[in-house]
Amino acid sequence: MKNILIIDDEINICTLLSKFLGKHGFDVDTTMTGSAALKMMKEKTYDLVLCDYRLKDTDGAQLLQDIHQINPATIVIIITGYTDVRVAVEMVKNGAYDYLSKPLYPDEILSLVHKAFAHKESEQERQAVRPVESGSEPEVRETLLSRSQNDKSDKYVYGESEGAKELIRQIKLVAPTDYSVIIFGETGTGKESVAHLIHHHSKRSQQPFVALDCGSLSKELAASELFGHEKGSFTGAINTKIGAFEQAQGGTLFLDEISNLSYDIQVALLRVLQEKLIRRVGSLKEIPIDVRIIVASNEKLSESVQRGKFREDLFHRLNEFTIYIPPLRERRDDLPLFTTAFVNQVERELDKSCGKISSEVWDCFRQYNWPGNIRELKNVIRRACLLTPEMEDITMSALPLEMKEAFSQASEEIHVSGELALLSNDNDLKTVALQAEYNKIINVLKEVKYNKTKAAQVLNIDRKTLYNKLRLLNINY
Repeated sequence: MKNILIIDDEINICTLLSKFLGKHGFDVDTTMTGSAALKMMKEKTYDLVLCDYRLKDTDGAQLLQDIHQINPATIVIIITGYTDVRVAVEMVKNGAYDYLSKPLYPDEILSLVHKAFAHKESEQERQAVRPVESGSEPEVRETLLSRSQNDKSDKYVYGESEGAKELIRQIKLVAPTDYSVIIFGETGTGKESVAHLIHHHSKRSQQPFVALDCGSLSKELAASELFGHEKGSFTGAINTKIGAFEQAQGGTLFLDEISNLSYDIQVALLRVLQEKLIRRVGSLKEIPIDVRIIVASNEKLSESVQRGKFREDLFHRLNEFTIYIPPLRERRDDLPLFTTAFVNQVERELDKSCGKISSEVWDCFRQYNWPGNIRELKNVIRRACLLTPEMEDITMSALPLEMKEAFSQASEEIHVSGELALLSNDNDLKTVALQAEYNKIINVLKEVKYNKTKAAQVLNIDRKTLYNKLRLLNINY
């Protein structure tokens, strides 16, 4: 029987978790202070500790160090409020197995506990079979633990910017209800992840979550994918198909890029939402459905209604609650959190340790506009970690060409604007002329893919004159 210690200054949490985990075969002890917990650990060996980050006599970071000093093999899972998630992520990097954010869900806790023990057993077996080839034992153990985060912590990264906090607040407000939700945001902002979070915090969390990309559906296939079809109902229907509504029975149906549905399918969808009945293609039988609807679009559905692309009555039926996801360029404070989470994920995918991100790359990240949003950032991290040798710092050479060009241009514009600002005190006409030359040369270089010979021809000057102007204006291509 595995021994578990729960450390939380809320007696109700200690009692509930003790009874719940005890029913599932664990030997559970509880305490409300860090000092008492350390005393208990010196007298008894615990396989796993569930520890609240904020305690009356200490904090989770200090307690994590003390626990590992007493028994390095003890698994530590941090319990945290949403405002402390960033700290919890740092603790995971420093040796905690994972973290749970409040409110706590019993099934989620049980799943994570089982996963933690399974991970520990697999690591013990791996170490028994394969001896450590290099590095000291503590270094190897730290590396293994740093890769042991739950997939949940990668999938859901809570930001700290004002936009991110408001987003989470709205998710937690609407999740317990059965409201239909419209999620609006640019491509790559994480609309499906938000839909998952709403489902995860809802009363339907133990029921199916079904996602369907309406943008990939032809008019002919949309009805079949949504409502299903009977065998022989049309050419190629060799078997009966269960549609997305039936698959999501009792749970949540997420319809991405809903504005791409044809007018006929919008009419059918409106009827289903009003009557809560579906009819498979080729069938006369009506099937009752109990499904929560979440839809997403990268354009405002109200504007699609004005253009006649989306039915107004369907829009009002869906628009019980709208969530806006801000683009990454409006939440740059969250860049470090997302970057850390993606680096940790890629390290596990590639089974390698990535080095630190250089200060120049961080400057580039902060200045870049991120048109592809979080999805683009994730792909940039994947590329950079793949190209960078293990344990070496990630530098500008590992970034995509478009990012390097944008950063170089921004740096030059800042430099030249500074130069021109100094000149403006002496001669405004000279400033205007230099600015015009700079802009013209930059534009031509872009047009000819930075081929200086072609640029000189377009500008009707010789190459020597072009090079002189490049030096004068500090343009480095």
